[in-house]
Amino acid sequence: MMGVGKSTVGKLLATKLKFKFLDIDKLIEKDEKSSIKKIFDVKGEEYFRKIEKKLTLRNLKRNRQVISLGGGSFIDPVIRAEVLKKTVSFWLDLNIKYLSQRKFRKKDRPLLVNDIDGKKLFKIYLSRKKIYNLADFRIKCDYLKHNQVAKKIINIYEKI
Repeated sequence: MMGVGKSTVGKLLATKLKFKFLDIDKLIEKDEKSSIKKIFDVKGEEYFRKIEKKLTLRNLKRNRQVISLGGGSFIDPVIRAEVLKKTVSFWLDLNIKYLSQRKFRKKDRPLLVNDIDGKKLFKIYLSRKKIYNLADFRIKCDYLKHNQVAKKIINIYEKI
């Protein structure tokens, strides 16, 4: 889900595991030479999802990397199938109350434009929760710092 700390945790994991780190949203921005928000505003969500899918599927083929997927990536059945087949996946689950606090700190979330009361965020969270739950592992992040989340993931990863 957007705002849970995927990129921050991903960078920590990659450093500790000595893997490459890849943030799909940053890759899209670099490839498109534009911000995610601007891509949504100018070309629309459908265009964004098409690019996201292409870049995600291409990069899932590589080994020894930590990938931070965009919040909507795992919703796509093709991306989800590839993630579940080729990787170890983690759902960083953060209570909606904490998500809403974080959401207001960042103004560049195109799906949450004008979401003053948090209703859009809540709707997105509820609609995605069942699908996120298909990930290999769920990490409850409510009371954890980013380095604690990374440590939990490494402990699980090293056991499998």
